[in-house]
Amino acid sequence: MAAGGGAGAGGGRHQAAAPGAALALLGAVPGAPSCPHGPALLFVKVSHGREEGRRFYACSACRDRKDCNFFQWEDEKVSETRLAAREEYNRNHQPPFTHRQNVERYKNFVLLPLSKRRFCQECQQLLLPAEWGKHSSHQILCDISTAQLISPSQLLYPLENKKTNAQYLFANRSCQFLLDLIISLGFRRVLCVGTPRLHEMIQSKASQEEDFRVRSLLLDIDFRYSQFYTEDEFCHYNMFNHYFFGGEAAHETCRKFLHQDKDERVIMVTDPPFGGLVEALASSFKKLMAMWKETEKEGYENQEMPMFWIFPYFFESRILEFFPSFSMMDYQVDYDNHALYKHGKTGRRQSPVRIFTNLSPSMIVLPVEEGYRFCAICQRYVSSGNQHCEICNSCTSKDGRQWKHCSLCKKCVKPSWFHCNNCNCCALQNHTCEKTDAGCFVCGKEGHKRSTCPSLSRTRTSCQADKKQRQKTLKRVKIGIHKRLAMKHAIFSRRKIKNKKKKT
Repeated sequence: MAAGGGAGAGGGRHQAAAPGAALALLGAVPGAPSCPHGPALLFVKVSHGREEGRRFYACSACRDRKDCNFFQWEDEKVSETRLAAREEYNRNHQPPFTHRQNVERYKNFVLLPLSKRRFCQECQQLLLPAEWGKHSSHQILCDISTAQLISPSQLLYPLENKKTNAQYLFANRSCQFLLDLIISLGFRRVLCVGTPRLHEMIQSKASQEEDFRVRSLLLDIDFRYSQFYTEDEFCHYNMFNHYFFGGEAAHETCRKFLHQDKDERVIMVTDPPFGGLVEALASSFKKLMAMWKETEKEGYENQEMPMFWIFPYFFESRILEFFPSFSMMDYQVDYDNHALYKHGKTGRRQSPVRIFTNLSPSMIVLPVEEGYRFCAICQRYVSSGNQHCEICNSCTSKDGRQWKHCSLCKKCVKPSWFHCNNCNCCALQNHTCEKTDAGCFVCGKEGHKRSTCPSLSRTRTSCQADKKQRQKTLKRVKIGIHKRLAMKHAIFSRRKIKNKKKKT
């Protein structure tokens, strides 16, 4: 999940949802106010399928208010003074150098002898000799080699806030597999949306191998990459609101790249932060697909831009809701800097990250040496543990383990699940039974709970809201008890004084 798009499209943290309520994303709105991460998104609280309270704008990129505290009611009238202050704030929170300036700095940097090539780890910046003094107290890397410059993802610190950047980088195994697959499918242009490691592998091969014909363009919110790539190789981009920070020039760079020649087919590969809202991502991806469609030539009128969306398998229903033509591959994607998402683990420890694509599954050849096999009935490659179910007529496993068929649920379920007669579905053996007769608390429809409501992505769990509400109630009760005790004490003291006076 590279840092493309900046973040889990947020908003939910600004206005705490009341117990039983959830936050619905209404999407990007023309003329929306902006924060340093581009135009804000519009949200509203929803309960039982109905809007509750006022609509509000929040940052598209940050789910934690400490990362970006932008908030504005939709119907709020903002004064000229406040607007001016906001514009000033947005300007002050932009990078110190423009992309063009960074390109010129890079040209000067590579001309330096190895002994004068320095990188500030604290500022994450390539340093020219005139700047050494300002960074003298910082942690500095010296003797930056050409190999490091063409592999910037290994030079830069990964941004690992899973709600904001989630910059988990492909392991070399997965990166090489993706590139080999792309080449074997006949694609020669790769739009890398939040996949810096794939982009740098393509760029590295293109600079070292004369017969390598694949080109790539990186769209990413991590502006640090502008230090290493030209304006034709990198665009500063927020994938949650489809915002090009470089304006119309960057938008045109992307449009030109998507212009498909007969011999240079285009594919988009994206690896968003897993904490982001799927509907916000889907909206941006559809806009990129529309850009591709605008530039297409004859013969592609009714086609979608080919795409690999890399995401955990448990988001399958959400992705299919927006892209019904997509299917999920069994290939397990692993990452260098993630403790859990590693290849070779077994059982529940396997990486849950998969490839969703609108290409035919029969075209995606998975490595047999890693245990994948071809199912002649399903006409696709599956993992070794994914056995074909004759009743479902499909290879049904999602997590790499062999699933079992439940005749009552009429589908295959995880091996650790058992049928519960109270819930009338399969679940873990030690689960707490919950009936869904009353319907979903969010949309009011029967057949599912609030936690699995397909119409919303909850941005704040109800238990957190319940906990806050209980704390507030407990505080009020305590204050009330203290007041009553104080009143009783005062009344008792007065009575005591009166009784003493009567006796005397």
